[in-house]
Amino acid sequence: MGDIFRRQYIEEKDERQNISACVQVLAGLRFDKSLITQLFREEIMQESVIYQDILQKGLQQGLQQGEERGKKKEAQELILRQLTRRFGAIEPQTEQQIRTLSLTQLEDLAEALLDFSSQSDLIDYLANISSSEL
Repeated sequence: MGDIFRRQYIEEKDERQNISACVQVLAGLRFDKSLITQLFREEIMQESVIYQDILQKGLQQGLQQGEERGKKKEAQELILRQLTRRFGAIEPQTEQQIRTLSLTQLEDLAEALLDFSSQSDLIDYLANISSSEL
């Protein structure tokens, strides 16, 4: 008898937490955050499967964004080293333009720079990217 009661209590507790989390999510669409935090305990929300799912998705998205930023930073540094080795010092304005490129644009530049014979080729290439975005 004790096992059945305990199992039912656990199921009811989980159900209450999930219902509470749903109410908090819906209340967040209409009411101010400070009012919601006054009415509901934070622990209940944190224990809900809905909260955990949202948190997990947020963490995953954050990790992906961090990974993309890391790849972009590595690509920027590699391209700048290659350009410096090939043409000497790169103008600060040109370097800044390179740092604003997306990862895809940086990958394209990495291939294109193999055909550059001077810094003016690089400047023309960057100008073409800028004008194609307009």
